[in-house]
Amino acid sequence: MFVVLISYKKPIAEVELHLAAHIAYLDQYYAAGIFVASGRKVPRTGGVILAKAESRAALEAILQQDPFCIADVAEFEVIEFVPTKTAPGLEQLLR
Repeated sequence: MFVVLISYKKPIAEVELHLAAHIAYLDQYYAAGIFVASGRKVPRTGGVILAKAESRAALEAILQQDPFCIADVAEFEVIEFVPTKTAPGLEQLLR
């Protein structure tokens, strides 16, 4: 399991130029079962993605396809962890 911390490198107006493409990218990896949750940081300085990927290398290759990465408007930090406990209803995250 991975937590991806996204930090904007450019003003929000420039980030928003790529938002529709970023959302389409997210949808693609939700459909593939890779992304589990995502959303904006508060305050809006970036975002967070919770991902289940087969490896860090596989996830990093996926993140290279993010329009925010391609346009160089954001940087990504990947944190790997092993979930050992979840709230009821989220047990699938343990697999």
